[in-house]
Amino acid sequence: MRERIVMRSSWRIGSIREIPLYIDPSWLAILFFITALNAGEVQAQLVGDNNPPWLSSFMGFLMALLLFASVLLHELGHSLVALSQGIKVNSITLFLFGGMASIERESDTPLESLKIAVAGPAVSLVLFASLSLLGLAVENLPLWHYVLMDVAQINFILALFNVIPGMPLDGGQILKSVVWHVTGDRLKGLRWASRSGQIMGCIGISLGLFLVLLTGDLGGAWLSFIGWFIFKNASAYNRLSRLQEGLLSLTAASVMTKDFKILKADRSLEEFTREYIINPHKGAYYAVSGGRYRGLVRPSDLQSIERGQWAGKTLLDIVHPLDTIVSVPENAPLFQVIGVLDTITDKKLTVLSPAGAVAGVIDKADIVKTIAAKYDIVLQEGEIDRIKSGGQYPSYLPLSAVAKTLTKK
Repeated sequence: MRERIVMRSSWRIGSIREIPLYIDPSWLAILFFITALNAGEVQAQLVGDNNPPWLSSFMGFLMALLLFASVLLHELGHSLVALSQGIKVNSITLFLFGGMASIERESDTPLESLKIAVAGPAVSLVLFASLSLLGLAVENLPLWHYVLMDVAQINFILALFNVIPGMPLDGGQILKSVVWHVTGDRLKGLRWASRSGQIMGCIGISLGLFLVLLTGDLGGAWLSFIGWFIFKNASAYNRLSRLQEGLLSLTAASVMTKDFKILKADRSLEEFTREYIINPHKGAYYAVSGGRYRGLVRPSDLQSIERGQWAGKTLLDIVHPLDTIVSVPENAPLFQVIGVLDTITDKKLTVLSPAGAVAGVIDKADIVKTIAAKYDIVLQEGEIDRIKSGGQYPSYLPLSAVAKTLTKK
């Protein structure tokens, strides 16, 4: 499985090929569970043998570690193919249901995306075949034969489970790539795959509950839990696809505001300072003369000029011409605006008209307000003010990360 946007509270355990490796606390629960389960199965293989009592627990733990390694290799399969395409892999995280590789951005073509998606199941199938052959080679050693064949079967199940055609599973990535190739629309592929994942999740939840009610077997509850996990993450991918559509369809012109002041370029620095102190403006300042914009005025630049010179100097002495500052045109897509805004120190990004004049300004709060209005997101009281002052997007709207998924190399 792969994801691109990660909220991490995990423990780092090392790295491979400069890819950080993390373990989610939930993995410890499954580690102990699998160790205990396998220990009981191994004990059955030791009946009649003169072995120390701790051996079954040790072998159970070893099998859990082999499962750990299998999942890690599965995710490395995805990661190494992504690296071969020049895509940065942010991390690999192992958790309750397996693992996830977080990659920096989407592949450039559906074929490249498909290669990344199939790499994980392919690794699991190779492990299945290799471990099965090893197991057959040590058939005269019942305990090792059991361990190797059991881990081989787990890899086979891992491969089959992951090719279920729905997000967030690898099969969902495969379905997305196929639809992307057929329609030429990557976001349509993501929508199809996320909706398929929601359907698969609902089937898993319903089937699990049905088995619990019909047989009383708690294994059905586990199936429902997995179905809930798939549905929850597929729904997240569906929201992601909608958000990506918004960042592609919205432009700087649809987000910008007129939160800036126009000042005469011949105004003295002393006059400007007096006005700024008495009536401070949190927006941007631009100087004009002769009917033309001369550039951006940053109040912080006053610190570089001695106080005694303020009366004899004007805004022209500190103005930053428009062709020297970072700006975007009105038709720039919103994902590009977000990327540019993340690279500048100014809280306001200048938007220029086709004629080269200042059409508006954009800050992160403006973007959040527009996204919230488009998708009916209820903002908390005072949240816009906090974004304006802190310059950070809310945690439930990781817009910088989403914008990166739309950025080409």
